[in-house]
Amino acid sequence: MSEVQEATNQLLDGNLHGNQRSIQVTESGSRSESEHLQVTIGATVPTGFEQTAADEVREKLGSSCKISKDRGKIYFDISVESLAQVHCLRSVDNLFVVVKEFKDYQFKETKEEVLKDFEELAGKLPWSEPLKVWKVNTSFKKKKTKRKKINQNSSKEKIDNGQGDRADERDDTKGFTNKTLGSHILDYYENPAIKEEISTLVGDDLASCKDEADEGSKEDTPEVLKFRVTCNRAGEKHCFSSNEAARDFGGAVQDYFKWKADMTNFDVEVLLNIHDNEIVVGIALTEESLHRRNITHFGPTTLRSTLAYGMLRLCAPQPTDIIVDPMCGTGAIPIEGATEWSNCYHIAGDNNPLAVNRAANNISSLLTKSQMKEGKVPWGLPIDAVQWDSCHLPLRTGSVDIIVTDMPFGKRMGSKKRNWNLYPACLREMSRVCRPGTGRAVLLTQDKKCFTKALSGMGHVWRKVHTVWVNIGGLHAAVYLLKRTPQAFVHPVEHDGERAPWCKEL
Repeated sequence: MSEVQEATNQLLDGNLHGNQRSIQVTESGSRSESEHLQVTIGATVPTGFEQTAADEVREKLGSSCKISKDRGKIYFDISVESLAQVHCLRSVDNLFVVVKEFKDYQFKETKEEVLKDFEELAGKLPWSEPLKVWKVNTSFKKKKTKRKKINQNSSKEKIDNGQGDRADERDDTKGFTNKTLGSHILDYYENPAIKEEISTLVGDDLASCKDEADEGSKEDTPEVLKFRVTCNRAGEKHCFSSNEAARDFGGAVQDYFKWKADMTNFDVEVLLNIHDNEIVVGIALTEESLHRRNITHFGPTTLRSTLAYGMLRLCAPQPTDIIVDPMCGTGAIPIEGATEWSNCYHIAGDNNPLAVNRAANNISSLLTKSQMKEGKVPWGLPIDAVQWDSCHLPLRTGSVDIIVTDMPFGKRMGSKKRNWNLYPACLREMSRVCRPGTGRAVLLTQDKKCFTKALSGMGHVWRKVHTVWVNIGGLHAAVYLLKRTPQAFVHPVEHDGERAPWCKEL
């Protein structure tokens, strides 16, 4: 057996069942079988943007996608070799591998009977293949973390201005060797812009994990995994609570695998998603939401990167487009845009100097992360941060292709009363800088009454194309896609007939 096959078998045969049950992987054909293992992946997405996420899955993975009845979830089938590309999706928050789906589960009439069925269900589920995917995903994340540490150490050594002895050089060379192992697949994981075809997770690149697998095989006693069960329930006809379902189902899982229950420091998170009569059992593949990928300096109303991606995708950016966020806050929208649509130019602006400073720091952090990953000074991002008044933008008339922004809700920022004056003024200024006929705007707001009133007076310059209803932290909000009409902007005038001073172009 080759070293690659041996390492693959050791990774997939990871003592998942403790001392009682172990997943057996035969020598013959184990690698090819794992490479072509087909599993169903579930993903949570921003509510309202399920179709956007489904479209991204079809474009980037070539997989058909099913939108769940439970809002904010999609499901699609992939082979294990595509797992790295799944982690690169920009529209998904959390990922999990589906163990079993029950489309029309028949609940018993009493609570005791239902909970008893949950206990019996744990031993009947097909755990084997989903746990293989979880194991590959876990080893993959360990490689990624190890590589980050190597790059951090390399950056620190460069700052020493070349000081050090030959032993340091040997260590640096050793670190470089470890860093290059599996770098192709990890680059795709961290940078979706890379277009080269990648090797499979369970193929040649797992050879870089051989040392870790060999160390693990030397241990006499297999490590007992720690787990927890999380129940997400929606529906009014259930005679049990989410905690009761998680408790009884989790107890049965513990008895079946002999795992140790731990609510905080767990290795495996088992998901029990219940929506009316639909039940989906899964295993989590993400420890924290993928929407935290760009922002390091948070503000009071930081927008999730996944939602920012959905808003940007609504307006279909084209190469060389100028995209402006006049109320950027921490810069989530323009930073996401500059990362995914690097052939456009993005401007982040806000009237609050603290917000502009946070946006600039987030841009700087992203550049630093890129430098640590690539080991060299990056070219930069097509983005700038500016302090300005959103009602008096220092931009020429008709110079902007797309405007995407999160408008003040009047809750944490601003007030409902101020919005009655702010919204009309902002829409008027946006119509001035946006290109007539081709310009687009995607605007998020929870103050729907005020926005609708302001838009009703702008029918000559803005036409509403589409509305997406979303849930932002429990608030029912709306994302409006507007199209700029061909009518030229007419500057407002003062009572004396002269042009208003704030309308002068810079």
